[in-house]
Formats: sequence, structure tokens, C-alpha cells
Amino acid sequence: MPAPERYPLSLRINGRDHQMELEAWVTLLDLLRERLNLTGSKKGCDHGQCGACTVLVDGRRINSCMTLAVMQNGREITTIEGLAEGDKLHPVQQAFVDNDAFQCGYCTPGQICSAVGLIKEGNAKTAAEVRELMSGNVCRCGAYPQIRKAVCTAAGIEDGDNAVHAVVPGTVPA
Repeated sequence: MPAPERYPLSLRINGRDHQMELEAWVTLLDLLRERLNLTGSKKGCDHGQCGACTVLVDGRRINSCMTLAVMQNGREITTIEGLAEGDKLHPVQQAFVDNDAFQCGYCTPGQICSAVGLIKEGNAKTAAEVRELMSGNVCRCGAYPQIRKAVCTAAGIEDGDNAVHAVVPGTVPA
């Protein structure tokens, strides 16, 4: 049986150029995790329903489990590993830390990449819009109030939703 056909692929990932040959069926997520050892993006549902695999492609958020790597030829990919500059966290990453916006942390890389894309899109003007536009990212632990607060903080959006139930870092909201 002949070896499967491979296709040339050129990507800029987290500021570094990558040239490779790849089978047509390899998803962007599998390329990142299994072949480039960029394991920050998580394989949650593998059906595009949870957002754990969210990365930025040319600055736009995308579920990396739902696109073939060869379809992104020539694009710039940013993963959670590419957001910080050395020891200096990206403002969204810092907002997640400051607002205790994670519990188990499994969804956090996808949440942060989605938030960076959401802020870049510029469509969210209120906390309610942040909640709606982040709804494609599931948090099984239920840290949604802290996530919303972190995204609002990073985006400079007033978050009146926390006025009644203040977030206290280190606690689980009831």
C-alpha cells in the first residue's frame, strides 16, 4: 500500500515560520498538539462545541479542531503559548489571573484566545454582549462570572453584573 499523499504547508505560528508536509486529514489542533508540541490548546469535544481548542488565525478566533491544517496554508496562527511576551503576560491573561477566572484550567487557553479575538473584533460593548459572544467557550467548572469579569476588565467594559455578587478571588461563587 502506498504512503498517503502529503501536502506542503507554510504557517507562521506564534511568530515562528514553519514549513512542513502534511496529510490532508490532519486538523489544525492535531498539528499544534501532536506534531509541534504546542499543547496549550486542548482537545475537549473534538466537534467544535466546547471551544477548548480556540486559537487565533490571522487574529480571528477559530475552533482548531474543526479546520484542516492545510486549509490554513500561509496564515498566522497564535496559540496560548504565543500571547505572552517572555515573562510579561498578555493583558487578557493578566485579567484572568487578577479575576480568578479559572478553576481546573482546562478551558482557560481557549477562553483566553477567544477573549483576545473578541476584543479585537470590537463587537462587545456591554457585559451582556461579552457573555453572549463568549458563549461558544464552555467552562465545566462554572467560572463564568469570573471569566466575564476578566474579559470585561481587559476590554475596558463596565461589568455591572458583578455588583450584586462580587467575585472574591480564591472562592467558588454560589
